[in-house]
Amino acid sequence: MDKLENKMPYGHQENEKDIVEGCLKGDPRWQKILFEKYYGKMLAVCQRYSKNRDEARDILQEGFIKVFQKLDQFSFGSSFEGWIRRIMVNTSIDFYRKSATEPLMSDIDIAGYVPGHHDIISDMSYDELLGIIQHLPAGYKIVFNMYVIEGFSHKEIAEVLNFSEGTSKSQLAKARVYMQKLISTKLTSQNG
Repeated sequence: MDKLENKMPYGHQENEKDIVEGCLKGDPRWQKILFEKYYGKMLAVCQRYSKNRDEARDILQEGFIKVFQKLDQFSFGSSFEGWIRRIMVNTSIDFYRKSATEPLMSDIDIAGYVPGHHDIISDMSYDELLGIIQHLPAGYKIVFNMYVIEGFSHKEIAEVLNFSEGTSKSQLAKARVYMQKLISTKLTSQNG
């Protein structure tokens, strides 16, 4: 009997190595543990890239299929959660590309950014921020998420999305201005 079979698959302290090995053996109990352990965090990732919760769940499901298909490619020298997150981000971008009804590049002319103006976004709760992010044009949303939340560099974003670093920087700046305009409009309607 190998050592993995001796482990209890529903204990409180499953480690990543046990989970990966169990999943690679095709054991549905370990697959369930992996899914349940990362479901909430990865749903949050997918929600930031989607229009709504139903779309996020579709992306999540497709992302977990990829996780299980590519599990043999994971190397334990890196973060397992980070590896799964990267798959979810890429799946979200692929999902957008397949269903795109608007261009990835947004050329919306927005009222200019006022340097030194208080950054309202930093004072928002996660749910408030998520609501605003979901209203961004696709190009802004993807670049904002990749740079601000996922920590991609502009170079990495440019490579993934197949455009220049300057375009990535421009989309991020426009996303921030657009978000502040949405927030300002929201605040004005609440106070008026």
